[in-house]
Amino acid sequence: MADECDVSEIVTKFLFNTCRLLPRVTERNMQAVMLCAFMVTKHPEDDEEAEIIPLTTGSVAEFYIEPMLPNVGDIDVMFHHNTQLAIPRGHPPPTQLPAEFHSYVKVHEIIDSHLPGYVYLRFSYLLTRFTVDGKYYHYACEETNIYYASRDNDSTNIHGPATLTDRSNSSQLSVDSVLCIHCLVWPQQAADWPTRHRNYDWPDSATLDRVVSNGCDVVRVAHRLCKQHEWMGKFQWRLSFSRAEIVLINSWMPVQQIVYHLLRYFMKTERLTDCADKSEAGTLSNYHIKTLMLWACELKPRSWWTANLNLVRICVELLNTLSVWMTDIRCPHYFVNNCNLLDNSFNVGSVASKLMSIDEDYLSTWFVNNYIGQCAQRCPNNVSRLYSGVCTRNELQNAVSRIIRWRLNTTLDDLWHAVRFAEYYIPRHVPENSLSVRSCIYCVNELTKIDECFTVYFSATALLHVAYKISRNGFSDEVVPILSTILERSFSQFCGVLSPPLRSNIPELVGLLQKSAVEHLTTFRQLEARLFVSVVTIVTTDFEALYAYKRGDYQRCLQLSTQNVHTLWNKVNMFDVQTFPEFIPLMDVDIVSLTALILMENQECRDDSGYVCISQVTLSLYLMTQCQLKLGHSMTSLAQTLDYIKVAQRRHPRWCVLDQLTLKLIERKVTKHLPAAAILNFSTKPNNLAVS
Repeated sequence: MADECDVSEIVTKFLFNTCRLLPRVTERNMQAVMLCAFMVTKHPEDDEEAEIIPLTTGSVAEFYIEPMLPNVGDIDVMFHHNTQLAIPRGHPPPTQLPAEFHSYVKVHEIIDSHLPGYVYLRFSYLLTRFTVDGKYYHYACEETNIYYASRDNDSTNIHGPATLTDRSNSSQLSVDSVLCIHCLVWPQQAADWPTRHRNYDWPDSATLDRVVSNGCDVVRVAHRLCKQHEWMGKFQWRLSFSRAEIVLINSWMPVQQIVYHLLRYFMKTERLTDCADKSEAGTLSNYHIKTLMLWACELKPRSWWTANLNLVRICVELLNTLSVWMTDIRCPHYFVNNCNLLDNSFNVGSVASKLMSIDEDYLSTWFVNNYIGQCAQRCPNNVSRLYSGVCTRNELQNAVSRIIRWRLNTTLDDLWHAVRFAEYYIPRHVPENSLSVRSCIYCVNELTKIDECFTVYFSATALLHVAYKISRNGFSDEVVPILSTILERSFSQFCGVLSPPLRSNIPELVGLLQKSAVEHLTTFRQLEARLFVSVVTIVTTDFEALYAYKRGDYQRCLQLSTQNVHTLWNKVNMFDVQTFPEFIPLMDVDIVSLTALILMENQECRDDSGYVCISQVTLSLYLMTQCQLKLGHSMTSLAQTLDYIKVAQRRHPRWCVLDQLTLKLIERKVTKHLPAAAILNFSTKPNNLAVS
């Protein structure tokens, strides 16, 4: 390629223009929220009173940029039990604990091992909270040599400290869930980290204070060289600084986050991390790259990152530094003094040699071929064709400019797909999560952080779920706190909903809950329509029309449905309504029956929402037709509606099964009420709809 020396500038321009700030909602953060909501409903197997406290960690929590190529391989979740606490050896017993902790807490002292960064946990005393003053008082245990095992005899499902959870759906990321014990105090092994001298004021004092106040965790994994030891392999734990790393990495400048992403991508693509080597030799991991970046952010001045900005140059220098570390067998832990993340058992000689040979020309070409090339494949053909076979700097610049322009123009579309994913994902997981007060509170708090519209949508789904359960199983006291949690955070209706007279009137209670849910859904639709007005046409009264039909207000339903058909007609991008079990009670028996037939015929449809969703225009046509028939409309009105139905049948693709079946059903219903001559007298291109 001509003018090779300028390629690094093109790569830098490409990355800065395609790595955008993370949008409010992504598929990965929505999956993380619902996964954690599921976890908070569970109890440890050995303690039914204990509760699980989850924390999303890893890439999902660390990155605030969104590159064109994914920077998240899976979802990492750490979780601790609210009946367990770790504390540095010799630290005085606490008298106050965060509200998440149980009234009875087992406290384990952290005992240093012979390896820096690795510890043992020895049961020391029990904390008990008194209801009178709310303080915790400690009671020493009789035996002082009870060590807490880091793994059971059966550890077949353990990968490092993580328990692997397979993805249950192709659109979902896999999950690594890590059991830990939280320590509210900054550990002694890292005591010098907050106070050590820093030339360039990173991290700043506010960030330091926040990191230290979060404490640390201990995770159940022994050192690689101790795993086969009979005692150490069972009782050794590792200090985890994931909470600190999240705070620190989120304080980075965008250039630092991009460089971190690039280093990870390069090392993974070149198979230089986590090699498939069955020997006992250690291999590099993402944690070595993270450690390299943390040290660089502290030891390099801000100008090193920003002056004459060249991302390729920065990556080359950092890869060369990593090579020196590997040659010297020295990778200093960022937090723990005297802890070396490399040792003589690491098989890294060839990797060190390869990294040392990397220069700016090589890495520039590598990024063009392996990074920008992969990004080009994600673009439409008219864009990706420009990249294929580029030979000169000008051709590369033109191709890169087109990819950047396409990327910038798809920002709202990508957000739209993420919101649609959330709209599908939340109702799917509400019933699976065994809805509880804790899961409701968790979802409301976490979804509000993403966008308050999802709190509204979650509340609607939860209300429909509770209404569905009450209609089938009757009212029970266990739903009272759930309803209070949902409705108290939304409206002030919960007092009326939970009044004793209404509890005994199940149909009225269910109807009131459904009405409240519809109000929530309508609010959610309004928020969606306002945000995506330039992307897709959304009518906001589809659920309101459904509810009007359900309660027998056919004139109101007809008015809303007719307006919706007018609004949606001739629009290319149309919105779908999901037929989840919670939404089914709002729908007519015909829609329910057709959905059931589809699922009975092909159970794979249960995992593909495309088969069991119905477009807003089809639903509106269905409701309009039903109302016209029930209100006894004229043949002229019905014939015009029939024309709309036939046009809609041609516009919907064959794979829209529920749409096609619904349109066929109402076509037959209308045809039964019309003589053949009346049907032939009308065009198949309707201009107006008859409302009355």
